[in-house]
Amino acid sequence: MWRRETSTVVRRAAVHPGLAVAPFVILAESQVPSVPTEWAPHSHQLHELVWVRGGTLTSRVEDRVFTVSEGYGLWMPAGVVHGGRATAGVQFHDAFFAPDRTPFTFEGPTAITMTPVLESLLAHLARTDLEAAARARAEAVVFDVLQPSERQFALQLPGDSRIDAIAEALLDDPADCRSLDEWARTLGISDRTIARAFRQATGLSFAQWRQMLRAHRALTLLSEGFDVQTVSDVLGYGQPSTFIAAFRRVMGVTPGAFFVAADETPDGVRNPVSSVRNS
Repeated sequence: MWRRETSTVVRRAAVHPGLAVAPFVILAESQVPSVPTEWAPHSHQLHELVWVRGGTLTSRVEDRVFTVSEGYGLWMPAGVVHGGRATAGVQFHDAFFAPDRTPFTFEGPTAITMTPVLESLLAHLARTDLEAAARARAEAVVFDVLQPSERQFALQLPGDSRIDAIAEALLDDPADCRSLDEWARTLGISDRTIARAFRQATGLSFAQWRQMLRAHRALTLLSEGFDVQTVSDVLGYGQPSTFIAAFRRVMGVTPGAFFVAADETPDGVRNPVSSVRNS
């Protein structure tokens, strides 16, 4: 995924004994890593839903990169191998679902809209002192309100040996502004071959794919508190207005408008936000 920060702590995912022996269908928990934290590739016997507050989580699943920002969650079906990286100080939440007692599933990793109701219910289910009847009622409502997001924000990696070097270079440095012609000379292939390979592998042109990648990276940087000017510079844009326009083309809204919607807490109170939200 992105270049790893020097302070990143790499952990193995906790092993859960499963819910078969517990009177729960859903087991929710949370943590706040004090440093950037990466989880090595792993899988679970349970379905998993992860969501964050005050930062982002990036997850790589085979040839796709998912960025989980405030207001969204990521459903990971049981058995799917995935790795993840969370920004420092993020409120990291996850909930595990017993597959044999969950009345639905998704074929693959799926973005979920984390509504205030859903977040509140899952926070409620993190309690260990709930009576069985109360827990069952809350779990039933979770199943009613848990819905896929209209936006499935995933970056498709090429998986094509002719252009994988380009993708890895841009993941390492999104500000890399080399043109198709420059990449063609570097790789010893034609610019038409590169353009065709990107379109076939990702469904996007090279320029569109790089713009998508930068939008993913922008979400992480903005959520960490960097202002628009800094993010624009880090991502290789000549000026903030160019970055804002590019972000809007990918996300449909400006950075400021995107985070305004995510700054609502489950109880309807706005989180304090930094100058990053400038649009």
